[in-house]
Amino acid sequence: MADAPLDRICIRDLRLRCILGVAPEERREKQDISINIVIEADLQRACRTDSIDDTVDYKAIKKRVIAAVEASAHFLIERLAQRIAEICLEEPKVKRVAVSVDKPGALRFARSAAVEIVRERPREG
Repeated sequence: MADAPLDRICIRDLRLRCILGVAPEERREKQDISINIVIEADLQRACRTDSIDDTVDYKAIKKRVIAAVEASAHFLIERLAQRIAEICLEEPKVKRVAVSVDKPGALRFARSAAVEIVRERPREG
C-alpha cells in the first residue's frame, strides 16, 4: 500500500537579520533575510483530536529557527537553509521540509537572491 500523502504546515515570510555572505562588507553588519518553511507531516490524528500533542509545534520550531539564524554567521545561503532544515527535522513528526532563504538586495537589478532546498527524514527499515 502506498504511503498516504503528507499534510503541510507553512511558515511564510519569516523576516530575520543575520551575518550572511562572503564579501567583507557582508560580514560587518547583520542583513535582512526572508525565510519560508514548508513542513510535511501526517496531521490526520491532530485533525481528529484537536490536540497540540498530535501535531507539529510550529511555534517551537519558529523560536528555534529564530535563535539559530540570529546567532549565525554563515558564508553561504545554502548552509543557512540546511541548518534551518536540520532544526525542522529534529521534530520526530516532520517527515520532509522545504526551506527557502531570500537575501534581498544581494544582486543588482534583482529583488533578491534565494536558495530553496528540500530535505527528508531517512526512511526506517
